[in-house]
Amino acid sequence: MLLAIDIGNTNIVFGCVNDNDEVVLFERISTNHSATAAEYASLMRSILLMNDFEPGDITAAIMSSVVPSVTNTVKLAVKKLFRVDVMVVGPGVKTGLNILIDNPAQLGSDQAVDAVAAINQYPVPLIIIDMGTATTVSVVDKNKNYRGGLIMTGMAVAADALVARTAQLPKINFEAPENIIGTNTVDCLKSGILYSNASALDGIIGRIEEELGCKCTAVATGGLSELVVPLCRRMIIHDGDLLIKGLAIIYKKNRKV
Repeated sequence: MLLAIDIGNTNIVFGCVNDNDEVVLFERISTNHSATAAEYASLMRSILLMNDFEPGDITAAIMSSVVPSVTNTVKLAVKKLFRVDVMVVGPGVKTGLNILIDNPAQLGSDQAVDAVAAINQYPVPLIIIDMGTATTVSVVDKNKNYRGGLIMTGMAVAADALVARTAQLPKINFEAPENIIGTNTVDCLKSGILYSNASALDGIIGRIEEELGCKCTAVATGGLSELVVPLCRRMIIHDGDLLIKGLAIIYKKNRKV
């Protein structure tokens, strides 16, 4: 069974993919910059056990990361626990993605992995939205070229900044209120944060389609996407497993037979 890991600024996603290319495990933990390899290994072992798997079930591993300071720690944890080498998405790893941006080396590994998965599963052209610490929007044209995209402030980051810089606004849970017009401070915040993000995605999709001159398939992933996508007026496919699927595809392209 393949262990797929994506290290983000806020969360680390762990997934397992079986021999039939099915995602059979998906869990998310907080990214801890001060955790040791032993602590991460303990967490991974606990995740497997609570999902009725054993460490011995893992026979291979692949990882993408946008947090260099945590990459080697998690890599060492995998080596200690599973006794397997970790394939890390980066220079020298084949993705099959034709990247047309000014400096392909600047493309985040998570965006590349998302694009690989989306191209293999959904019709092009594609707009791929990943809602994490930052909200990234990637564009793949009708010829399956990665054209570029946008980077927006993530929903949680924006909410935290708003609360931190105001005297009377409370921290809130992300959930849609019953009505868009709030009648108390908490509902006003919930409505403003969630619907502003939904409206932003609707508008960006429209502007990208105008620039490309064609309709696109829109796909969203990331921890906050399941909250925002239902509030959008545009048709957006929610795929929470997109990163794990992409990592599995990349592993197959690069594994030594």
